[in-house]
Amino acid sequence: MSDTNDTNKPGGRRPLTLKKSGSGVVRQNFSGGRSKSVVVEKKKRRIIGGPGKPSPTGAPKPAGAPTPEVDEVAEAAKKLGLSKSEYLKRQEALSSAKAEQNEREAARAAEEAERKRRMEEEQKALAEKKKAEEEAEIRRLQEEEEQRKRDEAEAARRAPTPAQKILAEDTETDNRSALEKAGGRIKKQRSGGGPKPGRASKNEPRRRKGKLTIVSALAGDDERQRSLASMRRAREREKQRQSAGGERLKVSREVTIPEAITVGDLANRMAERAADVIKYLMKQGTMANMNDVLDADTAQLVAEDFGHIVKRVAEADVEDDFIKADEAENDENLKSRAPVIAIMGHVDHGKTSLLDALRSTDVAAGEAGGITQHIGAYQLKMKSGEQITVLDTPGHAAFSAMRTRGAHAVDIVILVVAADDGVKPQTIESIAHAKAAGTPIIVAVNKMDTYEADAKRVETELLQHEIIVESLSGDVQSVHVSALKKTGLDDLAEAINLQSELMDLKANPNRDADGLVIESKIEKGRGPVATLLVKRGSLKRGDIIVAGQYWGKVKAMMDERNAQLKSAGPSTPVAVMGFDGAPAPGEPFAVVESESKAREITEYRQRKAKKDAAGTPNALASMEQMMAKLADKTVDELPLVVKGDVQGSVEAIKTAVETAGNDEVKARVIHGAVGAISESDILLAKSSQAPVLAFNVRPNRQAKDLAEREGVEIRYYSIIYDLIDDIKGVLEGMLQPERRETFIGYAEILEVFNISKVGKVAGCRITEGRVERACGVRLLRDNVVIHEGTLSTLKRFKDEVEKVQAGMECGMAFEKYEDIRKGDQIECFTVEMLERKLD
Repeated sequence: MSDTNDTNKPGGRRPLTLKKSGSGVVRQNFSGGRSKSVVVEKKKRRIIGGPGKPSPTGAPKPAGAPTPEVDEVAEAAKKLGLSKSEYLKRQEALSSAKAEQNEREAARAAEEAERKRRMEEEQKALAEKKKAEEEAEIRRLQEEEEQRKRDEAEAARRAPTPAQKILAEDTETDNRSALEKAGGRIKKQRSGGGPKPGRASKNEPRRRKGKLTIVSALAGDDERQRSLASMRRAREREKQRQSAGGERLKVSREVTIPEAITVGDLANRMAERAADVIKYLMKQGTMANMNDVLDADTAQLVAEDFGHIVKRVAEADVEDDFIKADEAENDENLKSRAPVIAIMGHVDHGKTSLLDALRSTDVAAGEAGGITQHIGAYQLKMKSGEQITVLDTPGHAAFSAMRTRGAHAVDIVILVVAADDGVKPQTIESIAHAKAAGTPIIVAVNKMDTYEADAKRVETELLQHEIIVESLSGDVQSVHVSALKKTGLDDLAEAINLQSELMDLKANPNRDADGLVIESKIEKGRGPVATLLVKRGSLKRGDIIVAGQYWGKVKAMMDERNAQLKSAGPSTPVAVMGFDGAPAPGEPFAVVESESKAREITEYRQRKAKKDAAGTPNALASMEQMMAKLADKTVDELPLVVKGDVQGSVEAIKTAVETAGNDEVKARVIHGAVGAISESDILLAKSSQAPVLAFNVRPNRQAKDLAEREGVEIRYYSIIYDLIDDIKGVLEGMLQPERRETFIGYAEILEVFNISKVGKVAGCRITEGRVERACGVRLLRDNVVIHEGTLSTLKRFKDEVEKVQAGMECGMAFEKYEDIRKGDQIECFTVEMLERKLD
């Protein structure tokens, strides 16, 4: 079958020819000498069901016709220009992304539902609270209305009836009215005079005044009655009138008097007139007005003279019951708590390594220089299943205050002593801290795996400090351990459990929490973060706590692994966010009932701290002292600005550098704080001409640029050894060098020559030692020193020489001195300036 298209198109297109093939129709188009073939599916096959299906007429398929198999995946990949494997991977990625998106949408929907549920609960609780308040207000108003009605009924019952009034008027025995009988006074009609013109007579009926109430209408009384309050006022006036000329009755009150009170406030508390109080003070010789402040003693005298009882209070009373005292707890409320232990000892004796062995972690690797420079608080779970809380205290000499806090905050002290080193100064100091705190000691002899280990020597040295171990018939447990080989750890854990069982450590977790601040710092993005050790009660999120001069609401709590906690029970160390500042380590903390109480306590403590700082005598307290110091220059000070990562490190650095000087030079920390170096620190250092010591902190960009512009030096440290050594070196450089004189010889003046343009020159003979050019000289006349100076000229014959030995003659001239005579003696010496050390 063929068909021909005879339509001639412009452009010279040749006619289109259709040819029949086995699978369809081939269209041939001849244009410009090129041919293009396109296979066109038959419309009939496309309508019936596609290739491979028989026609509805049942015509057989042509023999040998292939059945095409279409791979939809490959076709789709080909359309996108991808291989089949790449297309399948992309489809899998899209499916997983869609599944993750569905999961996120489900989680977001769950969070939104939870938020709506909480909001509905809060709104419901608020509505119930508002409804309860409205019901209480309605009940109160109803009670007031009922009480008013009862009072009106009682007044109506007591009011006299008209018959009683008529009877009272006809009675001639007593013409006084009921008011006069009660002590009141009524103006009488003037004798001989009638009613004034223009005024109605009293006996004439008057117009009703006041409100017409149900009580007055039922009583049938057309005349207005005096109120009960008016009767009482009239009676009181009559009593005052009767006691006129006598002393006024005094009412003795209890007057609370603080440390300072104004005159007006004192008068209000005594319920006296301020004018009377001022008159009393003027009689006593004190001129004061209402706003003047009186001290507590003067206010007490005034109140007692006015006949009142005085109750003295102080500002410190705001701290009463800050930490609630131990009350008799029921045994049911007391629960066993984990023991709190402190690992103490000399530096580099393996305290942190021993803790690492207990924790099976590597804490020491993260410490700068391999030494501990903070108090670390951890809670460990032993193999037996029991928990212990550990405080790892520093062993360096600069951290004495930290060791003191560690000994007072724990139940048991683990004294680590190296078997190859013995008892050292910080070991002795740790023993003293533990004894002062009354804390039991367990001796851990570490480094037993070394060749020089000698545990017996260590136990014998401990006898000098009254530490008698059990092997020497004492009561102190001693355990031989090796932190490196991890031997003896089970024995140490058993010793800790045994000691805690003997102490029977219990606490009530259901009371308000209190404890100690172990460490504090300021972190970027988190603000002040304090490490707290809860000793009693349970600390919960949202509690209001006070520590030192700062307070806050617990926003978040984390353990040593930075896991969020909702509650922390006894013996649990936690890092708390929410303080308005970094509290000082060692300060006790406690939960208070309200924010107002917390503000009151912290404001009092801040005022007290300012007062104590203002009262501290200053080295330059007066102008005379300052001028005397400038004149004498007996002490040179090195001002310093210290910024650290935690409060404990700042305290240790401040103590170390301020005690490094002597009577001539010393360092003074003008500012020490926690946190990164700011622009205000640079400005303070610039005005004080002080360097900035940065311990494990860095300045922000603005502060760094300002320091470079102003020429302020910032020194960075991560090990406290290096910082203290540098400060000692600077202080030693500030010391005046030591002047040491060395005698070298004597010379006798034989003759004095006067040379023009030169002056007097002494002809001398060296009698002892030698004389060197530019050496120091003393002129002796009759064995008395009359001049001390420097030799300017030393000649032998006509030549300048370096030195002249004994027995030789020479010529000498003094620098800026010519009063020399024949027979004088010259003592020659050299001067050396030696550098001095602080030690």
